[in-house]
This record gives sequence, C-alpha cells and structure tokens, in this order.
Amino acid sequence: MSRWLQKSYLFLIFTFLYAPIAVLIVFSFNDSKSTSNWSGFSLRWYAELFQDDKILSALYYTLAIALISSLISTVMGTFAAFGLSQMRGRIKGFVLGINNLPILNPDIVTGIALMSLFVFTGTRLGFLTMLMAHITFSTPYVILSVLPKFKQLSSEMLDAALDLGATPWYAFRKVILPEIMPGIITGFLMAFTLSIDDFVISFFTTGGGVSNLSIEIYSMARRGIKPEINALSTLMFVTVLLLLFVINRRSEKGAGVVLPKTDTLERM
Repeated sequence: MSRWLQKSYLFLIFTFLYAPIAVLIVFSFNDSKSTSNWSGFSLRWYAELFQDDKILSALYYTLAIALISSLISTVMGTFAAFGLSQMRGRIKGFVLGINNLPILNPDIVTGIALMSLFVFTGTRLGFLTMLMAHITFSTPYVILSVLPKFKQLSSEMLDAALDLGATPWYAFRKVILPEIMPGIITGFLMAFTLSIDDFVISFFTTGGGVSNLSIEIYSMARRGIKPEINALSTLMFVTVLLLLFVINRRSEKGAGVVLPKTDTLERM
C-alpha cells in the first residue's frame, strides 16, 4: 500500500511539473492561433518561426550571450573554486559569504546596481553590458558547483604528481581537472540555463537594438503571445532534453573508468 502511495505521489508531482510543457508542445502543432481549441495538426508555426526576424534576432542574442557568459564564468568560477579550496579559516568563510551575496540578492537589486554602475562609468548599454551582467550573476553558481569536487579530492594526489616531476599546470590538467569535470559541466549547464532564463537583470542592463527572448516575450505579452513562441519553446525543450540525455550517458560510461595507476603518474 505504501509503495502504491509513493508511486501515486511521484506521478502527481511529475504531472504538475510537466503538464504545462506538454500543453505548450501540443499547441505548437495547432493549426490556429488559439491555445484553447484544437483546429488540426500543422507545422505552420514552425515554418513561420524561421521567418520572424524579431524572434530570430532575440534567439541569436540569447544564445550568444548565454554561451559566451557560461564559458567565461565557468573558467573564472573553476579557478576561483580552486583558490577557495586552498584557503582556510575566517578568510575562506568571508570570501564564501561574498560569493553568496549575488545568489541571495534579489535580481531587481542586482539589475539596478549593475545598470547604475554602467551609467556611472559611462558604459553604453547594449550587448557588452548584458554579457558582463550575465557573467556576474553566473560565476557564483559555478563556484558552488565546482567547490565540492575540490573538497572531495585528496590533497595527496596533487602532491604525488608534483613529486613525480609534473609542473603545477600539467598536474592540474592531468590529475585534478578530470576529477572535477562533473562539477565543471554542472556549473556550465547551470550558468547557461540561468542566462537563457534571466529577464530582470537583462532588462536593466540591455540597450537599444539588443533584446533576448525573455525581454521579447515580455514585450509581446501586452499584445498576446505569438504561436511561434510555442514552437520555439518546444525546440528549446527538446534540445535541452537531448543534451541532458547525452550528458547522463557519458556520466554512466565515465563511472566505470579506472583511475590511472602509479606507473602512469611516473610517465608524467
């Protein structure tokens, strides 16, 4: 009886989470603009999606900023997490507290603060300011994703590699980096998702001619959401789903990899 209740509860939770997405996907194939009446199956909105210059422009800026900011914040966050892992005592706690501030801070406060900073320094609002803003709020999440992996590492691994003649950079690439790679991938995906999803900070730090999808959809909301957005959302959802499937498959294969033996380290 208890197993039946557990399964029923799990089914209700997943239904609650994914029913809106299922409705969105179904009506992306609806022949009419209505989101309440089914008028027949059609790929009409997928065809019109690739003819809408405003949506395609917003998609370009969204993906460009998300990809660039995620890469930069992943590199910065990884090295920052490595530095934090070497700290001890109150200094480490203080730096971690500073790192958590952008996460705990309301988005509207962060957006207004960044906008004020850019205006004060005379920086023209646009692509560059939005990119810097996304790097700012993404990096702390990368640090929190990578830092636990450094904590799981044995300090003897790096010392052993250095004792066997490896340079610090070579030891980092060949010994530490493979061990923390799951945390790096998680941090990158989190930064990428947060960047695509962000509206408030993007709204305050963008300029004329630069608009991401969240801002574009917000401007459409007053007149009504175009059915092309349903098609675009479906494509993005399927892409993310496939990406997660590939990453999970790679993680399962990586779980069976045997760590290199001592003689491998000696060849370094």
